[in-house]
Amino acid sequence: MKLRALIVDDEAPARANLKALLRRHADIEVLADCDTGAAALAAVRALRPELLFLDIQMPECDGFDVLEMLGGDVPPAVVFVTAYDQHALRAFDVGALDYLLKPYSDERFNTALARARERLQRSPPTPARLVLKQAGQVLFVPVAGIDWISAADYYASLHVGAQTHLLRRSIAELERDLDPAIFCRIHRSTMINLARLQSIELGSDGEHEAVLTTGVRLRISRSYRKTLLDRAA
Repeated sequence: MKLRALIVDDEAPARANLKALLRRHADIEVLADCDTGAAALAAVRALRPELLFLDIQMPECDGFDVLEMLGGDVPPAVVFVTAYDQHALRAFDVGALDYLLKPYSDERFNTALARARERLQRSPPTPARLVLKQAGQVLFVPVAGIDWISAADYYASLHVGAQTHLLRRSIAELERDLDPAIFCRIHRSTMINLARLQSIELGSDGEHEAVLTTGVRLRISRSYRKTLLDRAA
């Protein structure tokens, strides 16, 4: 079975180079290549690639904007391809699999591709609990008991009733690993347990909010609203 890939870069030579490298691998199918963020959004939603090679610096809509607007439609393996090294930390914070810095060697490209294959061929079970180390203790937090999760720099805050626990993992990693039937991303920095969702209401600023059974109100980003409505139905 072939891995379905999409290329996004505003420079034609960069797109051509990626296509040439991918053609060497019989198990990769290049679905399309896009030169703008807007075209990438449409292509990802229409073609459903598993592997996305994504430039960062593009006019009007950069690579990070593309991922945010895709919401729950982000492909399972995203490799950023860019000439700028200053975005690496942010790239991994949003769940990127790898970060190719132009110009890259064939060997470095093959390493990124091998990582993509490994991720896409794995289907690990979703965890029933998360393990945290705090003040010399090891805490086991049942996933079903988490009300919502928020991003806190390089950590994630797990909100469990009146308690909050810090976990040294990004919210993008948790979104990938937790059961999508239980947890749903509603904002770039927020996930909720769907069992705690009581209603969706308009806030005082005109933006939609998720109201949890605990009384907590959380803003819903426009790019995640449709995904939330689909999963909550």
